[in-house]
Amino acid sequence: SKSIAAGNDRICIKNGIQKAKDVILKEITSMFRTISLEKMDEVAQVAIISANGDKDIGNSIADAVKKVGKEGVITVEESKGSKELEVELTTGMQFDRGYLSPYFVTNNEKMSVELDDPYLLITEKKLNIIQPLLPILEAIFKSGKPLFIIAEDVEGEALSTLVINKLRGLKVAAVKAPGFGDRRKEMLEDIAALTGAKYVIKDELG
Repeated sequence: SKSIAAGNDRICIKNGIQKAKDVILKEITSMFRTISLEKMDEVAQVAIISANGDKDIGNSIADAVKKVGKEGVITVEESKGSKELEVELTTGMQFDRGYLSPYFVTNNEKMSVELDDPYLLITEKKLNIIQPLLPILEAIFKSGKPLFIIAEDVEGEALSTLVINKLRGLKVAAVKAPGFGDRRKEMLEDIAALTGAKYVIKDELG
């Protein structure tokens, strides 16, 4: 702004900034190098620098990287009450959705749903009538295995029927699908691929 106020040409200033940016980005890119996860001391060094020199935080991050590898995901959460650093490894997949009815709870102490080796039904459709689900429920009820449903939503007749069947002994639970729009479809496909589940598109359920 001072340069413009001094009467310098705005276009020249803009072009100069653009050229400087390109030179800086090229120089930074030339400094890039891949760090092997086998060299955890280097991973720790990068983590410590990112943590403003805090060795405890940096080493904890390096420990997490070592545990999850290239394909894992690391999340950092603020501790509730405790000031100690803790690294917790969780296997499998996690997404931010809870059960659609408290009647699905299997562990009353933790108020959680725990299903052992369930059948999975994954759909991007909203389930509000029970008719399309009846053949599935009948087959699974005969098998004795649990059923876990991930759908855009489960409500009305469909939800009440699932709850009734749960109270009658069928181990079943349902959650809303994570994400929105195209991202939701991609996440459902990822879940199906990871678990070997049946992914049902809208037309298949009518």
